[in-house]
Amino acid sequence: MKRNLTLLTDFYELTMANGYFLSDRSEQIVYFDMFFRKIPDNGGFAVFAGLEQIIEYIKDLRFDEEDIEYLRFKNLFDEKFLDYLKNFKFTCDIYSVPEGTPVFPNEPLITVKGPVIQAQFIETMILLTANHQSLIATKANRIVRASEGRAVMEFGSRRAQGYDGAVYGARAAYIGGCSGTACTISDKLFGIPALGTMAHSWVQLFDSELEAFRTYAECYPDNCTLLVDTYNVLKSGVPNAITVFKELRESGHEPCGIRIDSGDIAYLSKEARKMLDAAGFSDCKITASNSLDEYIIKDLLTQGAAIDNFGVGERLVTSRSEPVFGGVYKLCAVERDGKIIPKIKLSENSAKITTPSYKELWRLFDKETGMAIADVVTLAGEIIDDTEPYMIFHPDYTYKRKLLKNFTAKKLQVPVFADGKCVYNSPSVSEIRDYCSKQISLIWDEVKRFESPQEYYVDLSEKLWNVKNELLSKYFL
Repeated sequence: MKRNLTLLTDFYELTMANGYFLSDRSEQIVYFDMFFRKIPDNGGFAVFAGLEQIIEYIKDLRFDEEDIEYLRFKNLFDEKFLDYLKNFKFTCDIYSVPEGTPVFPNEPLITVKGPVIQAQFIETMILLTANHQSLIATKANRIVRASEGRAVMEFGSRRAQGYDGAVYGARAAYIGGCSGTACTISDKLFGIPALGTMAHSWVQLFDSELEAFRTYAECYPDNCTLLVDTYNVLKSGVPNAITVFKELRESGHEPCGIRIDSGDIAYLSKEARKMLDAAGFSDCKITASNSLDEYIIKDLLTQGAAIDNFGVGERLVTSRSEPVFGGVYKLCAVERDGKIIPKIKLSENSAKITTPSYKELWRLFDKETGMAIADVVTLAGEIIDDTEPYMIFHPDYTYKRKLLKNFTAKKLQVPVFADGKCVYNSPSVSEIRDYCSKQISLIWDEVKRFESPQEYYVDLSEKLWNVKNELLSKYFL
């Protein structure tokens, strides 16, 4: 799937780049942060994803002759600038939290340091990629947690926003905890288990439902899951499935299960369970699908639905309840003569005021429980010494100040590019998924509530706050 995606960028990245070049600022060293302001669905945390695709994009960043000719045709760009693009070489440093990390608003997830043309140019692709996959990974994890240990399969390819939405949505859903996907190419590309059995059209094609089930069982005797709601779940679907299951057992094969895709799933699953158990198929699994999300799944389980697995489609792969992950990419510092000069973006909307300077992100863990206590954003080079007491600091809220004494501190960002060369080995998607599950297990349940989750501590170090406050005072007073 190699494509030259270099021009997948906002046009103003190019007009600014041309301007930087003409004003002799192209080599100005700058620092950008990618962060987000609000957790989707008012949740307690988000899941960061998409780093591997960002790395692939940057590794392949080049302006080919067609790109140059297109830009020349726009009659906006200086010819010397176009010559610069012909020989474009990426030389930035990039730091990022690993994929699968639970993250919180206003934390620097990706930090880019380098010449302004380069650092500015990759903004669109960083945001496009991280916003999309983080959104779907976050939604998937909510759905997986709602299922209370039952497998969740991603079934959304046909409802995704385009084929990349399907492919990378499946990847992100797997990172978030889904057990597999209906998207075959995602299995080929990433090793995500491809799952699926039959559609209603299979059943309709045959002269009878029983013939359809028998034929499928003959094709897949050791992997026989039957779709039972094409006509009538309880009057024909389950009884016909039981007939075929008995025939399978007599021939030495055990059936896998049934799937219900419509109707009152709570009621139908409970009745189907009774019928299967009475027929001696207590191990036969019941899968439910049909426009599910975390809230419907929680309601189904509260109602005692006898469901073993869930297939979730459009509401997962599009994150239908909140389809935008509001990640942004903001300049936070420039470097002159080796000195870092903090930069801030102000707004009458306080949520849009940025945190200035080159920063690092730390997570603090309780030594006794291993659970995450708080995240702290510091100036780069600051050290959180976990051998000494540390005050979680918030200047405006006394109740947020807390003295920690028995904790460990860990930097969350890791080097990804150094001088333009990739220094990071991307884990497999399965490794990212396992890492994600482990890290989320270290977040308190109160933070993981779906409704009114406890706010997790994310604070600035006192030194960083002083830098921010100084700039606020300079521009507001």
